[in-house]
Amino acid sequence: MKILVTNDDGIDALGLQVLARSLQKAGQVIVIAPKQEQSGVGTSISLHQSIKINKLSHWGEGIEAYSVEGTPSDSVIIAIQSLFPEEINLVVSGINRGANMGHDVFVSGTVGAALQGYLHGISSIAISMNAYSNLNFDAAAKLASLLAIKIRDGVLCQEILLNINLPDLPPGDIAGIEITRLSKQNYCDRVEKDTDNVDAHYHIMRNNKSPSPHDDPKADFYALQQNKISITSLPDSSVNNSIQHSLKQLTPIIYNEFRNYTS
Repeated sequence: MKILVTNDDGIDALGLQVLARSLQKAGQVIVIAPKQEQSGVGTSISLHQSIKINKLSHWGEGIEAYSVEGTPSDSVIIAIQSLFPEEINLVVSGINRGANMGHDVFVSGTVGAALQGYLHGISSIAISMNAYSNLNFDAAAKLASLLAIKIRDGVLCQEILLNINLPDLPPGDIAGIEITRLSKQNYCDRVEKDTDNVDAHYHIMRNNKSPSPHDDPKADFYALQQNKISITSLPDSSVNNSIQHSLKQLTPIIYNEFRNYTS
């Protein structure tokens, strides 16, 4: 199996490196990611400019790597359509600093990259952690490789798009895995005006809201509040019931393998 690994935090991000190395257990890994951070660009594509690609000579042992002067979606499209046509079997995007839950998935470059793989008929995974600093990526990387092996071996045999979020906890403190749906929360709609500037300058900020007592117990946000991993199958409104059924059957198996690895 040939696995395309990308992100929106940039080619030098530690999460990308840890993820790529772990996925080598499941197949041949190719990394193609933005040269610079591209958080919040969603599915943006560079339609009106040329995109420079640089092959990197020393990135990771046994890993072919490219930096892209463009967006995460640019990276995936160029890889699938030009660099490796008809070769990619799985797209994995991450490991992202910060969760991608609720309506955030529609502006996430991490999820946007995975969506491009899915739209090209390739199973795809976006994986994120609910923290921004001092992250330990090992648990997320192992979970990604476990799922990649399930896809490689045909256990998850349909084309899927999974959005995964992990709590920022030691692996032994993670309480389980939940198959979830998108929460109805916006995390990027707080606006602050720059009072130090004469002109009208504004900043769109993350809310970082506390959970409501009426949060949907089947939603991604709620799962993380319960110290559990959230796996949401997208597109959320039209997901095939058989995929949900397969995921729910696999959850105890994957969690057991995950705990055995991290214990």
